[in-house]
Amino acid sequence: MFGQLQNRFKKIFKTIKGQGKISESNISDAIREIRIALLESDVNFKVVSRFIERVKKKSLGSKVFDSVTPGQQFVKLVLDELIDFLKSSNSKINLHSKEKSVLVLSGLQGSGKTTTAVKIAGFLKREFNKKALLVGLDLQRPAAVDQLEILSNDNNIDCYVEKKSKNPLKVLENAQKYAESNSYDALILDTAGRLHIDDDLIKELNEIIDKSNPSEVIYVADGMTGQDAINSSSSFSESCKVTGCIITKMDSDTGGGVALSIKDVTDIPIKFITFGEKISDIEVFNPDRIARRILGLSDIVGLVEEAAKSFNEESIGDIQSKLTNNTFDLNDFKNQIDQMGSFDNLGSMMKMMPGMSKMPNINTGKKQLKRTKAIIDSMTKAERMNPSIINGSRRKRIAIGSGTSMQNVNQLLKQFNQMKVLMKKFSNNKTKFKLPFIK
Repeated sequence: MFGQLQNRFKKIFKTIKGQGKISESNISDAIREIRIALLESDVNFKVVSRFIERVKKKSLGSKVFDSVTPGQQFVKLVLDELIDFLKSSNSKINLHSKEKSVLVLSGLQGSGKTTTAVKIAGFLKREFNKKALLVGLDLQRPAAVDQLEILSNDNNIDCYVEKKSKNPLKVLENAQKYAESNSYDALILDTAGRLHIDDDLIKELNEIIDKSNPSEVIYVADGMTGQDAINSSSSFSESCKVTGCIITKMDSDTGGGVALSIKDVTDIPIKFITFGEKISDIEVFNPDRIARRILGLSDIVGLVEEAAKSFNEESIGDIQSKLTNNTFDLNDFKNQIDQMGSFDNLGSMMKMMPGMSKMPNINTGKKQLKRTKAIIDSMTKAERMNPSIINGSRRKRIAIGSGTSMQNVNQLLKQFNQMKVLMKKFSNNKTKFKLPFIK
């Protein structure tokens, strides 16, 4: 995410931090490099000019504090300006507390509307305990409603589709009745896209908006399309009552330019960014944290939030109880490995941590988890419950069954015993042992 911009900004900041004194000359050099970096990342040239002018004005007129180096202060100044460029007063998703919320998703074909609709439904359920109904109104693209139905079923989300209908307004009317009779809290309308903006698309979209009276009309922009996403978002915002934007496909190295440009050019607040294919691969757009990532600075809050999605709070509470009672065994250990195995975006998560973005083999940890799980799977139920019975012959059988070596099996058992001792010390402490990610 933001890989191209991150690399450029890191080089710029490394150079400026190496200067013992900040002068107009080296500030100008740094600003010129920032301008090139932004333009090469598909930031709108007018946006670049405005951003550069503000950074230049503040950097040359700012007072240098004794507590920080001039280079550090320049980095902070760029960060503050970037945050200011990205922030909006109404960036939070607008949901009705007492009546049904309706979210209309619009955008060009291929921007990821259908996948995003499912991710939003999952987000509403996870964060607000909202019962959402997905409504398939894309009756133009072949198999669009089939895709929505498959994705909904795969992720345990309810959807309403009429495969034989060609009238989206009639489908919407029937969906509203269905939602009313089944007590849904939110409707998410997946509307039709086109390969380009045309009058028919805008007319149909405005009719859907008028009929549904939505709390949000969200434009879904493809983060990989650069200037095209910016131009189409401007057209949509001028023709429809767009209230927010979601930028998709942010797992690529591009996207920073789109995020910067859409907000400044259209003044549409960015509500979410999405990445990956899992239902949890959606993130509330936070200007401070996104700015830090664009500049290659750490985002620990983002790391913890991403990790928390992969852990079940109820199961961790059970683990804490077993640790306290010294009944934690290899079955429990395997369950925790299964949860850690859902860290599909381990690489991008590690890049949120300071000093970890340049790790050469980021997937080593995932391979280790798979090997550990294979070893435990090759044990009998009795061996998992009581590892102390695993003698030499048992270890040899487990190694052959898991496709590993006896050295790997010995290492796992040694680490497990060391971990139990450490956990017991925590549980005997007056301060109750508490695992991370639990509020």
